[in-house]
Amino acid sequence: MKFFIIHGSIGNPNSHWFPWLKDQLIAQGHEAFAPAFPNPPNQSLDNWMKEFAPLLDQVDEETVFIGHSLAPAFILSILEKLNTPIKACYFISGFLGSIGDEEYDPINKTFTEKEFNFDKIKQNCNKFVCFASDNDPYVPFKKMKDFAKELDSEFIVVKGAEHFQDNSGFTSFEQLLKKIKDAQNI
Repeated sequence: MKFFIIHGSIGNPNSHWFPWLKDQLIAQGHEAFAPAFPNPPNQSLDNWMKEFAPLLDQVDEETVFIGHSLAPAFILSILEKLNTPIKACYFISGFLGSIGDEEYDPINKTFTEKEFNFDKIKQNCNKFVCFASDNDPYVPFKKMKDFAKELDSEFIVVKGAEHFQDNSGFTSFEQLLKKIKDAQNI
């Protein structure tokens, strides 16, 4: 299988639990990609899509997307463009629309404040799993819950996980890896 691990706003692929998960998946014999996307002032949906374009031809029915924070909204835009369904998406702290944060809302706007074709998105992914924290300081819990509901996704609440970042102890994410292994039979 092929796994794409996508970081969030003002992020990079070498932080939090991303390198750990990538190493775990590679050790299981899978391909794993953790691309870097432009941060502000160049962070926009168009720029991220241009950055991902060379990898798009590698997305197929054996693909799994894993996205943190802003990344789930970005991945929905990718799913809208596909002509074949992928295996699964695992979203951590996913949301749409404004989160009520003066720093992040303007730079997230092109990703999260647009019309999504949810029928096509659901046709292009066989399984959605959303993780949320009960004390996320950035994304309101209701936003994460509404996001999961829109996708008819499984919704897993992790108590005290904040925003699933290294500064809250998330340099690994065993619960996510176990869920991937169980669901994908790897």
